[in-house]
Amino acid sequence: MKFTEEDLWETIQTLGWQPMDDIHIEIGGTSVYAIDGAGTKWAPLKGTRKYNKDAFIVIKNRSRDEFVPSKAPSESNEDKE
Repeated sequence: MKFTEEDLWETIQTLGWQPMDDIHIEIGGTSVYAIDGAGTKWAPLKGTRKYNKDAFIVIKNRSRDEFVPSKAPSESNEDKE
């Protein structure tokens, strides 16, 4: 069965997302070479991205991300330790 754009919009609707939400499509299961090589298959140039055979697609709704800043431990927590 082929996945279509209509399937995507149906899934977005099922999740309760809105078309005006900040939706991003990202690729997971990749690696970036951090060591400079000769530009060959076995020693790619630094910064070359490799897509693994089991790479996957992630659809994120950044409009619904909760931003909760970290908080310093309170004094009452420090007294218990």
